[in-house]
Amino acid sequence: MKSVLPAPLLGSLTFFLMLINLLFWAVPVYALILVKLMTWGRARIQVSHWIAANAQTWASVNVKIWDWLLGIEWDMRGIEALDRKGQYLVISNHQTWNDIPVVMKAFDRRAPFFKFFMKQELIWVPILGLAWWGLDFPFMKRYTPEQIARNPALKGKDLETTRRACEKYRHQPVTILNYLEGTRFTREKHDRQQSPYRNLLLPKSGGFAFALSVMGERLHRLLDITVVYPDGAMKFWDFVSGRVRRVVVEVRQLEIPPEFFRGNYGDDPEFRKQVQAWVANIWRQKDQRIDELLTESS
Repeated sequence: MKSVLPAPLLGSLTFFLMLINLLFWAVPVYALILVKLMTWGRARIQVSHWIAANAQTWASVNVKIWDWLLGIEWDMRGIEALDRKGQYLVISNHQTWNDIPVVMKAFDRRAPFFKFFMKQELIWVPILGLAWWGLDFPFMKRYTPEQIARNPALKGKDLETTRRACEKYRHQPVTILNYLEGTRFTREKHDRQQSPYRNLLLPKSGGFAFALSVMGERLHRLLDITVVYPDGAMKFWDFVSGRVRRVVVEVRQLEIPPEFFRGNYGDDPEFRKQVQAWVANIWRQKDQRIDELLTESS
């Protein structure tokens, strides 16, 4: 349904309903997090499932709010094969904060609630750090080159520490979202990088290789998401105000080469070139596909 409200009123109403939805579901989520702090073993795993279910319901209510008020024309492709019990690593192009609501809409009850890799220090952020921990966001333990130079024994410890932190995913579905560009696309950033792609920034293969090493062969598929805004990427306020009229999302499921789970990206130059070439090929295909989708939409 498309609201007839003026954009400022529509934006205020949409944002208000999203805020109420957030506050409502924060109560059971934090109650369950407190229970999780006092449990361990199989009981803690079960509580994690309940927390994720509440977070998924929060996201689903947001989707219903957007569908009810904003009247966006969604063109979703390739989402039929998604599995709510799967374990996925997801890569996507990144243009605007609206990409997160778009992923919520595309994955809504079709795939596990998505998570991001986060620096371990962020667990101490007031309120949010505990919520991220309760939702089993994967926290990375990283050491700087200077720390490793002072203590060579630390080499490889960051990977092993993060891998142990992700062991919980052996017992639960998971979707880990990774924006390979590392930042939102703008024409200024594109020109500064001298990117060879028309619609994309340069991908960062290191983070991708790190995620593969940590998650291991338990991953079912790599999901390659291409998001296109036929009327141009806009700000989040434009989204909640109903100015974003059309969104195209295309999901491809790719097989991950088995050797990628065992290579050493940091120390093996040949393996590093292999991963970079594979990612670059995906990025070339994505760049071409964005042009094709924009042409179709116009």
